[in-house]
Amino acid sequence: MDTRGTILRRWSGEIPVFAATLALFALCAALLANRGIALDTGPVLANARIYLFSIIAWMAVDAAYHLARNRPNEPFAALHRRYAGPVAIRRWIAGAPLLALCVLLMPFFSKMKAAIPLFNDYTWDATFIAWDRAIFFGYDAWQVLQPVFGYPVVTALLGLLYQLWFLLLYVGCLFMAFAAIDPGLRRQFFLSYTLSWSVIGGGVATALASVGPCFLGPLLGDQTFSAQMAYLNAADAQIPVMPLTVQQMLLDWHHTDANGLGSGITAMPSMHVAIAFLFWLAVRRISPLVGRWMLAFFVLTWIGSVHLAYHYAVDGLVSVILVAALWRMSGVVVGWWDNRLAHNAREIYPALRTKTVPAE
Repeated sequence: MDTRGTILRRWSGEIPVFAATLALFALCAALLANRGIALDTGPVLANARIYLFSIIAWMAVDAAYHLARNRPNEPFAALHRRYAGPVAIRRWIAGAPLLALCVLLMPFFSKMKAAIPLFNDYTWDATFIAWDRAIFFGYDAWQVLQPVFGYPVVTALLGLLYQLWFLLLYVGCLFMAFAAIDPGLRRQFFLSYTLSWSVIGGGVATALASVGPCFLGPLLGDQTFSAQMAYLNAADAQIPVMPLTVQQMLLDWHHTDANGLGSGITAMPSMHVAIAFLFWLAVRRISPLVGRWMLAFFVLTWIGSVHLAYHYAVDGLVSVILVAALWRMSGVVVGWWDNRLAHNAREIYPALRTKTVPAE
């Protein structure tokens, strides 16, 4: 088996992902430098440690499942083949560039998110409040949800699910980078993933700068959502509501001008909703059963984003529309690149004129 050739074919297929990522990184770095913000390695190293821990945890769970299911006579030899055999090594090497992309992406996004006030003032909240009320017949979205979800135990569960969303960024992306899935789907996912964080989470969030219901009072002095925050704090007194701790941490970071991993305040659009929706678009093509669970998670994430006072309902709506557009565009780019590779292969190797060169 031509291991090097297989890996190079995969990497050549992923060139549009890396090219778009590098171009967006360069643009972000230039914009930040223009505002006097230097890039540093601290957030990148912190993110790399999280990915390393995620890989170890993923392998531990997978190993336990593999041993329990197959009960091999030589467990250590079986695990060595699974994680360090020739096929596994090829897969680790082939997926390494996408892992590097993921390690770098979040620190860049966090820098841009924290720098939003340097590029634009938070002036859009009143508009999004009005949009929500236009949709919900004069009510704020959280008021419409409250009769169904306004119970401390339900709020706490939604808060837990909202925090579990971070598993998508780590375990989910590791799966998409290293699992044996359709190569075209993998490239479409990662191109959409990069564009979502950069275009939606960076560009659109800056243009439509808003703080969201939970920060409206502390940052802008607007008490429109004081009743919602009073309910959430009362619920937290009965059962811990995890996002409230995160909200306070983000607020503290904002007041100290912190711009590390995970920092920054922005509401429109909702990246929680955007990434959950993107994973649903991808996962449903891998497993219809898991896709249905991912759809439920996406819907609950959207509901949680409103109920937990992070977002207006329209934040999620805009995210869905933009991700759907980026997903379609990424599919077109990946298809165009595949056709170009196939054309070049036929030009170089006449014997392959009727065949398509696979990406991996």
